Amino acid sequence: MASQRSQSGFAVSVSLENGTAVLALSGNWSLIGRGDSFESVLAAHPEIGRAGSVRVEAGRVETWDSRLLIFLLATRQHCREREAEFSCGELPDGVRRLLDQVPDEVLEKSPPVAWRNRAEAWSSELAGKVGTGFSEAVGLVGHITLGMGRVVRYPRRFRGWDCLEAMKQCGALALPIVGLISFLVGLIMAFQGVVQLRQFGAEVFVANLVGLAVVREMGPMMAAVVLAGRTGAAFAAQIGTMKVNEEIDALQTLGISPVDFLVMPRMLALTLMMPLLAIYANFLGIAGGMFVSTAAMDINAVTYLMQTREAIGAADVATGLIKSVVFGVLIAFAGCLRGLQCGRSSAGVGAAATSAVVTGILFIIIADAVFAVIYNQLGV
Repeated sequence: MASQRSQSGFAVSVSLENGTAVLALSGNWSLIGRGDSFESVLAAHPEIGRAGSVRVEAGRVETWDSRLLIFLLATRQHCREREAEFSCGELPDGVRRLLDQVPDEVLEKSPPVAWRNRAEAWSSELAGKVGTGFSEAVGLVGHITLGMGRVVRYPRRFRGWDCLEAMKQCGALALPIVGLISFLVGLIMAFQGVVQLRQFGAEVFVANLVGLAVVREMGPMMAAVVLAGRTGAAFAAQIGTMKVNEEIDALQTLGISPVDFLVMPRMLALTLMMPLLAIYANFLGIAGGMFVSTAAMDINAVTYLMQTREAIGAADVATGLIKSVVFGVLIAFAGCLRGLQCGRSSAGVGAAATSAVVTGILFIIIADAVFAVIYNQLGV
């Protein structure tokens, strides 16, 4: 019993001899040639799978490259899976030596993974990362809490000069960008508000709109977003670089807590500076609204400021300042956390800085939503 499947290039002839499937190879076995793979030959000749042994005869092969070796390895792997005997007759020079150099373990194939299994693996991996990140965050919260206790108990150990330097970096040097963005936000809000209020002849109430929105929401929010992108990333990059350079390991070897040495000065600096930046952003946002009112409407600066003073109360200012303090804590926490989680490579520093910005902004949005619910319940 014999059959032939051939194409231009190379061919495989299959026959059965006393329960042994004989595969006679011929032609030019090259990767650019055309011919059947072992899987196609097996599909066309199922008797190969039922045979107790398989013998390959390659005496009529004219030229060959890795295509021939791939066919032989696939045949051997099939025999191994079926527990059938595999043997070779005539082989071109060098093929047998190459075939012997490839162990059977290399050809072991993992079973195909269904999409559901892949989804489960991805979900479990994601859950593991989230769990690890949460545990590290909770651990850092504990270390910061203990660090605050040590600062109160041993104030002379606190690195005051580092705190002042961090206050300069996240406070004074951030004034230009915070002021510019706050001014533009107030200007845009006034432009949008006056278009709607003009329909009712109530343009003067644009001062109420801008003042309340800036003081209660946009001032602290925009200052926090700017600081998350500017200072949070800087904290993560600084601490991450120290980790890459093994400076944090050196601190631990010397018995110095990295939290006390690196995290606490930055946390305190940003917590103190955020309310001041929020007040600064409030003034600039109101100034932006006043600029639009005086330039595009018949409202002078005095009228605008008097209307703003009547609209804004102490409770409105306090709500924004409370938010800003919490925002400052969250931004510093996100930056220091990502810095301590940084990988030990330059790419890890960049990833830590990016992650610090994303995490900081996410914390800000979540905290702002929580404050909105709390203030609504309290009727503030």
